[in-house]
Amino acid sequence: MKLGLQLGYWAAQPPANAQELVTEADRIGFDAVFSAESWGNDAFTPLAWWGSSTERIRLGTSVAQLSARTPTAAAMHALTLDHLSGGRAILGLGVSGPQVVEGWYGEPFEKPLARTREYVSIIRKVLAREAPVTNDGPHHPLPYSGPGALGLGKPLKPITHPLRADLPIWLGAEGPKNVALTAEIADGWLAIYYTPRLADMYNEWLDEGFSRPGARRSREDFEIAATCQVVVTDDRAGEIARMKPITALYVGGMGAAEMNFHAQVYTRMGYGDVVTEIQRLFLSGRKEEAMSIVPDEMVTDTMIIGNLDEVRQQVKVWEDAGVTMLLVHARDVEQMHQLAAAVAPA
Repeated sequence: MKLGLQLGYWAAQPPANAQELVTEADRIGFDAVFSAESWGNDAFTPLAWWGSSTERIRLGTSVAQLSARTPTAAAMHALTLDHLSGGRAILGLGVSGPQVVEGWYGEPFEKPLARTREYVSIIRKVLAREAPVTNDGPHHPLPYSGPGALGLGKPLKPITHPLRADLPIWLGAEGPKNVALTAEIADGWLAIYYTPRLADMYNEWLDEGFSRPGARRSREDFEIAATCQVVVTDDRAGEIARMKPITALYVGGMGAAEMNFHAQVYTRMGYGDVVTEIQRLFLSGRKEEAMSIVPDEMVTDTMIIGNLDEVRQQVKVWEDAGVTMLLVHARDVEQMHQLAAAVAPA
């Protein structure tokens, strides 16, 4: 099992100790560090900054939002970071949600699967640099010839030769169709709210993608990086209680009532009734009540919490389910060492 340090997106200010955490992660053997974006910081700049002071650790976006930049711009960011870091970049992509896509980026959210397929295809063409890049699809036509076009667009190849044509592209995906698409066209799956209890269901979705004609990978060379809060503690009950507000926020408030992908994930886990109630309370402003009804199992299904032996046992369960990397949060260097010890062989 590999470890990825998930630093996420920034709150009101940049995290004060991020550089210290990344430097130590590089030193003690974490495989990768990930940066995200929402509607504040971007995902690429922190990785370029941190990458300049590290030597080995991979640098991934988890995730860069499709609507934030055109596919050719995303390819430019990725090939630049890959050159500067000596081939350590991972391009993690995701569609985000309609509130952000339409409210922040001013783009339509419709047809996320088709948009993702087209987006990734264009990036592959840029990185391959075999011919001038063209695309006949409706979402990102190249050259552009629609309303307002002057008709002077010219197919181009990137001036800078990409360091790696096979720079890994991972996709953040939650639903069955998205996960199957990920297995078909990507090199890895960034799984959020993964639970080993449903591994058989995930495997069905993945196998559908792997079996499609032209699938890029097989299970043997495909990475599954699952976001998982890992906490080594003797106060398991107290830690579960501290995690419930986060679960309530994402289930109840991160998305509209009629379209919340995180809520859909927990509904598939079997928590449909409580999800509906959490959403109702959260969206009506009764957030404390929403947090209070989150059952312990909603937390422990997607996180690993316990003493060192318990954590090690659970890490093995996640590994046996097919997860190749745990994306973990760490508040300080001491916690990072705890996590490294917990994942290392006993």
